[in-house]
Amino acid sequence: MPEFAWRAAAVSGQIVEGQLNAASPAMVLKHLRQQGLTPLRIEAAAQRVGGEGATQPFGSDANRAFLPGRTTRGGARGRVQPADVFALTAELSIMLRAGLALDNALRVLIDMSHKASVGALLANILDSVKGGTPLSRALAKHRDLFGDFYINMVRSGEASGQISVVLERLVEHMARQRALRDSVISATIYPAILLGVAVLSLIAMLGFVVPQFEKLFTDMGDALPLPTRLVMAMGHGFTRYGIVILVVLVLVGMLVRRWLRSSNGRTWLQSRLLNLPLIGRLALRYQLTLFSRSLGTLLGSGVPMLTALHIATETVGNVVLRQALGRVAPIVKDGGRMAQAMAATHIFEPLAVNLIRVGEETGRIGPMMLELANILNRDVEIGIKRMLTLVEPVLILVLGVMIAAIIVSILLGILSINDLAV
Repeated sequence: MPEFAWRAAAVSGQIVEGQLNAASPAMVLKHLRQQGLTPLRIEAAAQRVGGEGATQPFGSDANRAFLPGRTTRGGARGRVQPADVFALTAELSIMLRAGLALDNALRVLIDMSHKASVGALLANILDSVKGGTPLSRALAKHRDLFGDFYINMVRSGEASGQISVVLERLVEHMARQRALRDSVISATIYPAILLGVAVLSLIAMLGFVVPQFEKLFTDMGDALPLPTRLVMAMGHGFTRYGIVILVVLVLVGMLVRRWLRSSNGRTWLQSRLLNLPLIGRLALRYQLTLFSRSLGTLLGSGVPMLTALHIATETVGNVVLRQALGRVAPIVKDGGRMAQAMAATHIFEPLAVNLIRVGEETGRIGPMMLELANILNRDVEIGIKRMLTLVEPVLILVLGVMIAAIIVSILLGILSINDLAV
């Protein structure tokens, strides 16, 4: 059997490479999917004597596991997720680079699909393509899944006759965007756990520990120290009105969440977020990373400047920043320079403006936007690490102070009882 060299992304975001003996690229795809990997590239490798050197031999057991028509998770259900779009884009790119026609590649992906919803989506796209509809128009029927950025990238690939190359760029873009989001999400997990532990510890102390001392302190009245009386009152109120407090908090939370989802609430929250120390600067750079990478990828794929600006602006989630970036396209349309338009938004730092100016002078705005995205991405990752070095000790300190305050208050009450007894 021929030997294939593969490159794939693990769940953690790490890029791994290897070689595999298989009958076809489709068999390699099935093998990588079984391992929980998302394939990025599969190419024919030079044959080796005896098939040695493969990182994972495609032995008889593996062959039985990846026979055509068998899926690794055939019964899986659920809606099409962004991860599914990423996977099918990577696999479609590999199929087209391997020389398969578009309709044949879609048929292979349908046979390999492990979710009914993904199979139905691909079948719908295949029907449109077989009817003579370009792939970009077939994808436009599912704009809520693919978005304008994805569809315009595919349209540019159709116009240039390099759709497999454009799909490969899409895969790289989506992988970097997902890695950036995952790094932000994972960075908040530990602080969230600490905050949850703090809340649960406070509930446990006030709901179970403090009430155990209530009978002991009942007869002392005002003779108890003030901190002890305050803690006893909090514990008494928590045990007596805990359910009411919980219901009120849930209702308030639902109302606040509903308001924040409204246009006014979202604008208020996002504007306040940008003004916060440390967090505001990170939020700004995170959003500008999304904009810069999207714009650079679109321009590099041949999408016209004004169209690319409109699409890249829509990838920014912050309403305030999106409104500021929305002023760039009109200035460029009226004949203004890109660097001048970016500077007029007052959200780009001098380094970013200078990079864009260099890109204009050299005719390489697309690569310069990608370089800017890489710089901003590194700044975001470094900023998150620095912020966590401050947040984690503060949360631990607050948790320790809260519990220590309750314990000290109880000890003061016990010591006051001993003083009265003497």
